Amino acid sequence: MLTIGGGNTRREFLRVGGFGAAGVGLAGLLRHARADAPPRPKSVIYVVLNGGASHLDTWDPKPDAPAEIRGEFGTVPARLPGVRFCELFPLQAGLMDRMALLRGVRSVENDHFLSEVYTGLPRTAGSRPAFGSVASRLGGSGADLPAYVSYKQKPSEQFDFERSFYAGAQHAPFRPFGEALDNLTPVKALDRLDDRKGLLAAFDTMRREAESAGLDRHQARALDLITSPRARAAFDLSRESPKTFDRYGKGKYTHQAIATLLYDWDPKPFVLARRLVEAGVRVVTLSVGSWDHHSGAEQDIFRSYRHCLPALDRSIWALVTDLEERGLLDDVLVVVLGEFGRTPKLSSPGPGREHWADAGCVLLAGGGLKMGQVVGETDGRAERSKAGSITFQNLMATIYHVLGIDPAATLPDFTGRPQYLLDDREPIRELVG
Repeated sequence: MLTIGGGNTRREFLRVGGFGAAGVGLAGLLRHARADAPPRPKSVIYVVLNGGASHLDTWDPKPDAPAEIRGEFGTVPARLPGVRFCELFPLQAGLMDRMALLRGVRSVENDHFLSEVYTGLPRTAGSRPAFGSVASRLGGSGADLPAYVSYKQKPSEQFDFERSFYAGAQHAPFRPFGEALDNLTPVKALDRLDDRKGLLAAFDTMRREAESAGLDRHQARALDLITSPRARAAFDLSRESPKTFDRYGKGKYTHQAIATLLYDWDPKPFVLARRLVEAGVRVVTLSVGSWDHHSGAEQDIFRSYRHCLPALDRSIWALVTDLEERGLLDDVLVVVLGEFGRTPKLSSPGPGREHWADAGCVLLAGGGLKMGQVVGETDGRAERSKAGSITFQNLMATIYHVLGIDPAATLPDFTGRPQYLLDDREPIRELVG
């Protein structure tokens, strides 16, 4: 077994001070930062409503449809002629002149596999790196900060599609939890500084043998990150006032499967996302709420939505408004989406709505795209698009456009064969012009 210095094994070396999953990843996240990057490159805040929120009960209501289609909620007019939102989304409705809405977005898969959400492509396309990992590798970030941060504390082995795959392990998302975040605190970082420098020096003597560890001169930049006041400040939510968290929303939401089980709505991910992009992080992904509302004895989609939709409405409104007030909205694209829509016809008992891949909604704001419009339209029952469907690949091509990445770019896979980022590389023309 390979040892370093005073008897430490290579595995122990990688673990010291968080240089395992956190430290190595942070070093690699800095590896491809562009020296000639503009002062403020574009960023993306990607809000995932995991489970699939109902399009009919949020951004694509059908007030003239039969009761078993339209559901229990009324509608409110948006600040765009002829556009209406669910009555529980009044704050977003008031921002519609500064946002864009995609209706009739079609997914390939009709189950909770989030490959399309994070890569644009279904699982049948093979293991593709998440778009945040692509942004890290091809776009990079500023010094002292990771390019890609995921606020998803407990990723599922089966359903976690935020993997870097052949983009490189160093471009996996940084998850700001546990030891990874603890190592950004001043006391722990500074107390271990001398030891880490010694370990890095020891590592220089065995670099060839430890090639698979992926540690090199960029590890020194990871050391800078761990001790960087700028990085610590970006992740430090204690710097925000209680009024900020109140503005971003308080409330409850119910468990998707048990309508009487309530949780506190947490605005912290939205506030942290704003702090991170303000500091220069390129991609921040959030997974918020609980949205898999089927039929069932203990389920009631409308009871659940009465709790969670107002909380989501306020968080999205606060995020977009906050970015605008700070002069960041043109530089930051906010995307809100789930993996699909929900069946137009209500199911019972419950009531609930099942998976529906033929039509869903995506909400966007900022990023320098053309706002104040609705792109796409569904039929009177919100079953399908009335014209050509927008796909997740079109959405992802648009996001790459914002990030300054060519959707026609390729990356070599594990065999060295070049793979396109997308098969359909056409962005949404109404948004990009």
